[in-house]
Amino acid sequence: MEQTLRNWVKASAAGKLNAPGTKPITPEQMELSRLRAENVRLKMHVDLLKKATAYFAKDVL
Repeated sequence: MEQTLRNWVKASAAGKLNAPGTKPITPEQMELSRLRAENVRLKMHVDLLKKATAYFAKDVL
């Protein structure tokens, strides 16, 4: 059991810890996934700011 845990830690540190039957994920794929998630988050912020701007513009007119 201890050896198994050591092997998992070693594989994780090397970036080779994958579920059986899955392809390894490249650093480029990880970066792309992170950027896509950030893009979604930023679009939500822009949408919120547009709604807030429209709301406050109503009060001024």
